[in-house]
Amino acid sequence: MTKVRRPRLVAFTAAVVGLVFLAPYLVMVLDSFRTSTDVKTTPPSFLPRVWQFDTYLTVVTDGRFPHWLLTSLIVSLGATAVVIVVAIPAAFMTARHRFPGRGAFLLVVLITQMFAPTSLVVGLYRQFFELNMINTYGALIITNAAFNLAFAIWILHGFFSSIPLEVEEAAALDGVGRVGMLRRIMLPLTLPGLVTAVIFTFIAAWNEYVVALTLMIDDDKKPLTVGFRSYVTGYEQNWDQLFAASVIAVVPVVILFALIEKHLVGGLTAGSVK
Repeated sequence: MTKVRRPRLVAFTAAVVGLVFLAPYLVMVLDSFRTSTDVKTTPPSFLPRVWQFDTYLTVVTDGRFPHWLLTSLIVSLGATAVVIVVAIPAAFMTARHRFPGRGAFLLVVLITQMFAPTSLVVGLYRQFFELNMINTYGALIITNAAFNLAFAIWILHGFFSSIPLEVEEAAALDGVGRVGMLRRIMLPLTLPGLVTAVIFTFIAAWNEYVVALTLMIDDDKKPLTVGFRSYVTGYEQNWDQLFAASVIAVVPVVILFALIEKHLVGGLTAGSVK
């Protein structure tokens, strides 16, 4: 009897936990169909008192929204590309080769992961000001890449280390060079790790707020996370548009997760079983 009830208990617990995590998104979707007045009504109602379906059209046709979306895509894709290009050779060299200072290098990489962007935002602004890079995409791409590079190196380091040495030796006997070995043999074997690094870097850059708020001045160059502030200010409160824009901003991340879910799960659980 206990064995029969246990799967049901696990399923019920998983359903409750899933509902808790999905509840904020459900509220966000429902609030996007409310009027701004209905959002602020006390006591609140679960369903909108008046369904408003033209809010999404208002957001999409807002001349500022496409610019915010383009900035978020440029910064997220640019930072992800920089991280992958730098992390792959760094992780490969530290995992497959012993050289002086290897341990110190990995320690420094790990320490950089401990610094929060908020604590460094003043120094970052000063540095990019001296480089005349304030209000540029390059400043956000470099910053987001720097803050996510350590994670990518560490996760790829683990994948490269898990590949048997015999695979590398067999490729060397077949006359495959270092670059060919990395491109044709190592990278396909570390695909789950690459996917994991890509998705986490992309989401971190997509959701970054503090540095973008500090470095981006022109309204047309702000990413979505900063641009959304324009919907709720001291002079106007368009809560319905804020929630609708937030729902739209979540869609690309959800689609990306759905497309690479299998590889992502493999990357997170790799190495857990010997």
